[in-house]
Amino acid sequence: MDIKFSRHAKRRAKLYGISETIIKDILRNINLHQGEHVIIKDIHGFKYPLKIVVSVEEDLITIETSYPLKKGRKK
Repeated sequence: MDIKFSRHAKRRAKLYGISETIIKDILRNINLHQGEHVIIKDIHGFKYPLKIVVSVEEDLITIETSYPLKKGRKK
């Protein structure tokens, strides 16, 4: 599958210091199906968990946004 970053996702990643390889590694370890997904992962080196919003269409995964969840996870 091809992975594409939206303009918004690229800007957020640059702002928060999240490399594209970190996001790609997270997506490789998850089985995604058609539709929109919200992924929240604790990543070593980040104070807060990362939230990644992706949209999956046939052979294309589009990262819509990614940022640290500064308020943490809701339980």
